[in-house]
Amino acid sequence: MRRLKEWFSIRLAKNPGQIVLLSILFFNILFIFLSAFIISRMSLTGTEHLGFLESAYYTVNMILDAGGIAYVVEDIGPQNAIIAITCIIIVIIGMISFTGAVIGYMSNYISSFIEDSNAGNHRLQISGHFVILNWNSRALEIVNDMLYSGSCKRVVVLVSSGKEEVERQIDERLHETVKRENIKVEENCMDRSFLSRKLYCRRHRFKNELTIIVREGDVFSSKQLFDISLQRAAAVVILGEEINDTVCKYNISEKIDKYGNGNALTIKTLMQVSDITSASFSEDNQRIIVEITDDWTWDLVQKIIRSKQVDGKCNIVPIRVNQILGELMSQFSLMPELNIVYNELLSNKGATFFTAPSSGEDEVDFIKKTLAENDSVIPLTIRNDNGRDYRYFMALDERDINEKSRKSLSGIPISINRHFWLEKKKILILGHNSKCIDIMNGFASFISEWGYKDSDEMLLSIVVIDDEKNLEKMNHYKQYPFVIKTVAAELFEKDLICDSINEFLRMNEEDVSVLILSDDLVPEDEIDAGMLTNLVYVQDIINDKVEADPDFDVGSIDVIAEINDPKHHDVVSSYSVKNVVISNRYISKMITQIGEKDAIYNFYQDILVYDTDCGDAFESKEVYIKKAKDFFGELPRECTADQLIRGVFNATYDPDQPPEKQNITMVLGVVDQNGRIVLFGGDQTAFNVKIGPKDKIIVFSNH
Repeated sequence: MRRLKEWFSIRLAKNPGQIVLLSILFFNILFIFLSAFIISRMSLTGTEHLGFLESAYYTVNMILDAGGIAYVVEDIGPQNAIIAITCIIIVIIGMISFTGAVIGYMSNYISSFIEDSNAGNHRLQISGHFVILNWNSRALEIVNDMLYSGSCKRVVVLVSSGKEEVERQIDERLHETVKRENIKVEENCMDRSFLSRKLYCRRHRFKNELTIIVREGDVFSSKQLFDISLQRAAAVVILGEEINDTVCKYNISEKIDKYGNGNALTIKTLMQVSDITSASFSEDNQRIIVEITDDWTWDLVQKIIRSKQVDGKCNIVPIRVNQILGELMSQFSLMPELNIVYNELLSNKGATFFTAPSSGEDEVDFIKKTLAENDSVIPLTIRNDNGRDYRYFMALDERDINEKSRKSLSGIPISINRHFWLEKKKILILGHNSKCIDIMNGFASFISEWGYKDSDEMLLSIVVIDDEKNLEKMNHYKQYPFVIKTVAAELFEKDLICDSINEFLRMNEEDVSVLILSDDLVPEDEIDAGMLTNLVYVQDIINDKVEADPDFDVGSIDVIAEINDPKHHDVVSSYSVKNVVISNRYISKMITQIGEKDAIYNFYQDILVYDTDCGDAFESKEVYIKKAKDFFGELPRECTADQLIRGVFNATYDPDQPPEKQNITMVLGVVDQNGRIVLFGGDQTAFNVKIGPKDKIIVFSNH
């Protein structure tokens, strides 16, 4: 009896609903059998023929349908009054204890089941999905870019709080993207007949094929990680904590101080995730992508990789967010068109980079063979990644690498200026962000590769206008010799800022870039406010120049405006700014691709960093925008893209030079004099190319 009481007490504490259900069932079974026994024993007129089993059957029948009394009492008279009353009592008690209690319990159970499902308390039995742990300003773009993915279609998001808000953001963002893409589809067939247009739209309609599940819980809980089938996921993304998710400046300052030196929460999450994904029961070739913004976290992640990474099982990819964004911002300042180029190449939409395992061929053989057989792929290079060789190429679809062209592919004669050198650049930087050091390091690596040898002449001249506090924080950029001047001005000192901008533009009339940075360490309601103010100053000065000289070439000033909130894109674009950089979106696009493609991250790192201390050899290849009139010895004749690509390769490949001395150049696309950019993705024979003296070409080369 004591053990029974202990068992009952424990079950009641752990699962009271189960005890209630068992009690209801036990009582009703006992009640039905007792009622059947009474009816069968009363042996009154009309019931003497009823046995025990028949009495039990009619008892249940009466409880479910009171009209069933007629089967027990055929004629209610003086002699049958007792059994009639007994039946009525049985019906009333049965309706309460059997029908009412069971229905009430089941209703409550169903409601509880729905609530538990919404709260994420049930285990997901899925595999091959994409998991996002935590939520920040980059997460939404990761999910959005998966709309264009050809593989992963299921996404599970685990957040500590705000599930409903995250779901709302995702629904709105994906709805906008699908609507925008379908508007483009309709525009592409406007010249067709009504019926043809309808058929075209139906066939090419863009659809949201993602299945997204948002769950609220503890990202440090092993149980909740198993509940989302983390061990069977294709990729896991660990996002960093957001700093500017508050309107309180004191809280932001406190967060900056706390996370500026290291992020222990990221380390804790990675340790939990890697412990699961490196286990023998987990899926093979899982990728764990970790956002990192500081050196301390980077060092600890490297130690975790050393302890937990298992080749072919748990592959940890740390992404230095600020470093990558800094390198991108410096490249956009030097070659503004790269913003639009990378916006496509680093995403799943349009022409993009792909990888495939190499069969042992060297780079030149891979390029030659592909150019001879395939007109839908642009071969780029072969790199070794973790002991394995991979081919890298640009295409619209990964499967294009296996296509064979039936056409005879050959190049046209091309004359190359083998002494080509990038021209001097003058850059004005307005404002600051958390990536200023990384931006400057990007400029420094550019100088290292492209700086003039044996000359005191500077290839790059930069002027920085910022407030005194941040200039002091950067030591007025004294460690960077290419920063020739700094101007201390508060955002509201309009005259000082405008005079400094005018002075810079008067001294530099060509190849000028104005980079307007957006402070990412401000309260949420102040995001992009400083950048928008500086943009008004710059645009007002440009308008003054146009009014003074109607022939003034507005295109001679490249304005690159960084924004952190995508909602401000239309506002910035209305100021005739062609290069609007949504910095966080690039990280999101890269994370999506890294989660789907083998060995792509190191390739990205390679092309985003200029070679340093390279001497006469170059360590890696990058994407460049080069002026056609300077790159070509003589502008090529009108031709198709496949002819241009093969002609430039033939002109830049020198079989007599060793690999480290080669500067093989692959043409990826062109930029016409109006700034329209065309990437040669898909059938290269379908692109007709006529290069003029003011056009530019997009190339992938060592230098």
